[in-house]
This record gives sequence, structure tokens and C-alpha cells, in this order.
Amino acid sequence: MRSLTPEKIAELEELARQLRVDSLRLIARRGAGHPGGALSAAEIITVLYFHSLHIDPGRPDWEGRDRFILSKGHASAVLYSALTRRGFFPASELDRWGELDCPHQGHPDRLKTPGVDMTSGLLGHGVAVGVGLALAARLKKQSWRTYILLGDGECQGGIVWEGAVTAAKYHLSNLTAILDNNDVQLDGPVHEVMPLEPLSDKWKACNWHVLEINGHSIREVAEALEMAGEIHDRPTIIIARTTKGKGVSFMENQSYWHGNAPDAGQLNRALAELGEGSNG
Repeated sequence: MRSLTPEKIAELEELARQLRVDSLRLIARRGAGHPGGALSAAEIITVLYFHSLHIDPGRPDWEGRDRFILSKGHASAVLYSALTRRGFFPASELDRWGELDCPHQGHPDRLKTPGVDMTSGLLGHGVAVGVGLALAARLKKQSWRTYILLGDGECQGGIVWEGAVTAAKYHLSNLTAILDNNDVQLDGPVHEVMPLEPLSDKWKACNWHVLEINGHSIREVAEALEMAGEIHDRPTIIIARTTKGKGVSFMENQSYWHGNAPDAGQLNRALAELGEGSNG
């Protein structure tokens, strides 16, 4: 198990805070984006990119790298923030985010952005694509793993479950999904729009190993990812309980902030709550 000292946890917690700040600034500058789901996934993305994933920013196409799929691709701001801080491309490239000729799209594009392993857009395809990548590793006799970050709203789509049963059929223990279970989607609470419970039982019925954690605990996220690597007969799903808009009081649990950008005043208020002060 990789060392997870109190000092390392504090470092990762600070990185998660920075990713929240970066994400909000990006979305506000662009005037469009999805702050709620970016904020809810900050600890998950932080642990993946700064602790768990075997990747090399200097060689984004390295064959031996772990693969990561942002299935909930609308939360791209937090992924771009992580990729820049990890060194895949300069943060200055995102100054033009939202312009037609910017290589970094609203949804990540694997042909344009270093470090992106699946082009997203239409929700629900992450598990199925992840199955393909995991099978490819097996066929090539490679040890790299595939990780998928899902939204709970997208799990209302049937293609998610088609991918899930396919992963189980092939006993893809090199495949790990993390579910950002924040219970808020564009039109309101997930449990009202189209309930998913009993969520854990559904994944177990598809023959996945299921772990349930607090998705805002750095330690719990890291330990769950480590435990997934110890399962050798089936894929693993980590159901991470999170809060939509985490860290900004007026955004938390509010469907409005699924896909709306803050104005200058709202941004400054959000940054202050995140300990960053004025946007200047």
C-alpha cells in the first residue's frame, strides 16, 4: 500500500481545495460549465491523479499507464485543473477555454487533450468503454488498470448496466468504477427524478464487488482504491457519498448549480468560503 501519512493526507486535502478554486475560476471565466459536479468530485480526482494512478505527464501516451475515464464528462473543469497541476499541459492553455480553437473542450476530447483516455459527451458510455480498455490490457498481458468516474444521474441510463454485466461476465478485476453519489442532477434530486436505490444491491446483483465510502475523505478514497486492487475475480465499484457543490454553501445540494456559471460576485463569495479570498 502506498504511504498515506497525516502529512500526505493534508497535502492531498490542500490539492482538493485548490482544484475547487481552479474549477470555479475556469467556469466563471468561460461563463459556462458545471460547478456542482466538479466540486463534488474534487477529493476523488485528487487521490486518483496525485496518489493512485500510474501515469507519466511527460509521456501521456505511455502504453503502461493506468487509464482514467471521466464518464461524467460535463465535470471537465476539475479534470483539467488536475491535468494542469499534474503537468500534462500549461494552465495558461485554459485561458481560452470555451473558444472554438481551444484544444480543451467543454467535454474532454482524447484526440485534443493530453491525459484524456475517452472522449465524453453523451452520458453513460464510460463503463462500456472501460470494459474495452480492461479487456485490451488482458489481451496484451499488461498490468495497467482502468478507472471510471460515474455520476449517479447517468446511472439512470441503461447502457451503464449493459457495461456492468459485461464487465462481470469477463471477471474484469482490473476495472474499478467510482460513483460520485451526490444525489443531485440537472432537474432536481436523483432520488426524485428517477430513484436508483437500492444502489449497492444493484451493483452486487451485477456481480461487482461493492465498497461504500465518504467521497470527501481523502483516506477513505485512497484506501478504497487500494482495496479494489486486491480483488481478483470481479470488477469493483466504489460508491462515494458526496455533496453536490461541496465547499460552497450556496451551491451545496442545489440543482441550479449543476450547470450554471457564477457571476463575479458569486465567484468572490465562493472563493472566500474556500479560503482563497477575492478573485481580484
